[in-house]
Amino acid sequence: MAILKYIREKWQHLLHNEQLKHKIYVIIFESDTPAGKLFDVALIWFIVLSILVVIVESIQGWAAIIGPYLRVSEYIFTFFFTVEYVLRLYCSPHPRKYALSFFGVVDLLATLPLYIGWFFGAARYLLVIRTFRLIRVFRIFKLFNFLDEGQLLLRSLANSSRKIIVFFLFVLILVISIGTLMYMIEGQQPDTSFNNIPNSIYWAIVTMTTVGYGDITPETPLGRFLSAVVMLIGYTIIAVPTGIVSASMMREHRRREIMKCPHCGKDGHEEGAAYCKYCGGKLDK
Repeated sequence: MAILKYIREKWQHLLHNEQLKHKIYVIIFESDTPAGKLFDVALIWFIVLSILVVIVESIQGWAAIIGPYLRVSEYIFTFFFTVEYVLRLYCSPHPRKYALSFFGVVDLLATLPLYIGWFFGAARYLLVIRTFRLIRVFRIFKLFNFLDEGQLLLRSLANSSRKIIVFFLFVLILVISIGTLMYMIEGQQPDTSFNNIPNSIYWAIVTMTTVGYGDITPETPLGRFLSAVVMLIGYTIIAVPTGIVSASMMREHRRREIMKCPHCGKDGHEEGAAYCKYCGGKLDK
């Protein structure tokens, strides 16, 4: 009983040790300190190597030769990703918010494949389990969280999201209208592929995006004229979201140049950064 009481007290102390939580938080979530940089570099290597293992496993000849080494690597990667996920939940000020965030879900999915294999070990399930292991590929999205350029791109996309959504809705209305119009033009032709509005909308999307599969083509002169107009519209529309994101990236870049470290004078820090990424000094709020 005394041992159980001692373990319970230690466990409660660990759960409420705010100083320890802060130290772990700085290392895991703050990439500006030397320890945080080291952790990020190690995490990037584990991500890349785990994805390479998945790729090598898909090559039948290689998997037969180095299969045992791949299985050992699988255990190592799963252990590392599991510990990382638990520590993030432990030190996060809002564990629920992190667990439900995009990267929180990615972190959880990166730990699942091996555990799924433990619970469903029957031979007939092996093929299904193997497909679950491909989930780890999505871990590569987290690499953007450690690159300055990736963070700049993600923040620019987030700032431009409303404009891009409005533009997407405009394009959606446009392709529906053009598809309906093409159905009215070509729908009465014998053996036509424009035999319904969904097929016509599909044609409008393929044509406007300049993909041009060629599986559905108009036959009438008016239909071909409309196709030419849609192709020209497609070239002008493609440039719009690029311009929106580029303008947002320029604004974000100028904003980052303003944030300078009071110790070393260097700029380029991320929004909300508490420490300088170059010298490790504390940044002014």
